[in-house]
Amino acid sequence: MQATLKSSIRFSGKGLHSGAPARMTIHPASADYGIWFRRADILLGDAMIPARWDAVEQTALCTRVLNDAGVSVSTIEHVMAALAGCGVHNALIEVDGPEVPIMDGSAAEFVRAILRGGVISQGVPARAIEVLKPVAVTRGEARAELAPDTELRIDFHIDFDDAAIGRQSKCLTMANGSFVRELSDSRTFCRRADVEAMRANGLALGGTLDNAVVVDGDTVLTPGGLRHQDEAVRHKMLDALGDLALAGAPILGRYTGIRAGHALTNELLRTLFADPAAWRFVECSPEQAARLPGAGVHAAEIPAVA
Repeated sequence: MQATLKSSIRFSGKGLHSGAPARMTIHPASADYGIWFRRADILLGDAMIPARWDAVEQTALCTRVLNDAGVSVSTIEHVMAALAGCGVHNALIEVDGPEVPIMDGSAAEFVRAILRGGVISQGVPARAIEVLKPVAVTRGEARAELAPDTELRIDFHIDFDDAAIGRQSKCLTMANGSFVRELSDSRTFCRRADVEAMRANGLALGGTLDNAVVVDGDTVLTPGGLRHQDEAVRHKMLDALGDLALAGAPILGRYTGIRAGHALTNELLRTLFADPAAWRFVECSPEQAARLPGAGVHAAEIPAVA
């Protein structure tokens, strides 16, 4: 069944790139509403922005959606992953500026609040997007692919020169709360040289060692070190789930990412939906619904490290 929040939940923090204060409230929404953003600071004109693949503006560092009036919200991937991973299909996300608060750089705080507040069934069958044949996109050494499967499975591979990250691979089905247990607390990561370059260009002004894993060669600079030895690839999987949630419904298919990022995953969705023979909407049977991300998950599954 489709699901939404029992009540509104509020967050405050700062934007990753601007460093400015950022406040956000996630409200319940009716069945078949989907996920929408609303800019509370926009008093004239269209402040509503769909959380949808065709509203994404291509950016390398985060996922940004914008409407036809040019109003945008960026760094949405973590809250989108939290909603998808907790099985929330319908919600209105109200933000008071152009960025979602970065929190601790993972989805854990969003997940904790969603599950503690509660998720309710709406009595309407969930719909999913079934992948019917493989589709793929490639840019240089990076590749993203969707292939048929009975549930959403994410298979990710990364390879960095920095020994603190190196080569990592992981594959998980998103059923039975695995996102909450395995991925939700994994933080965004970057190299110290990248941080310096971004700040020189006016980016990542809100980034600190409290909301990102920063590495320099074989050294993890963030106090406390890693939450998981393979935290980097887990975070890439978290990002992928958030970006795939912009499909507009849960996906039944296997996603494979090789050095993939936000832009490539969005290009993959555009490629999928451009081919009517590659996908179809299905009304989920009870058995299928039980295998969707977030089905049956509860707050006790949130990792203790978060």
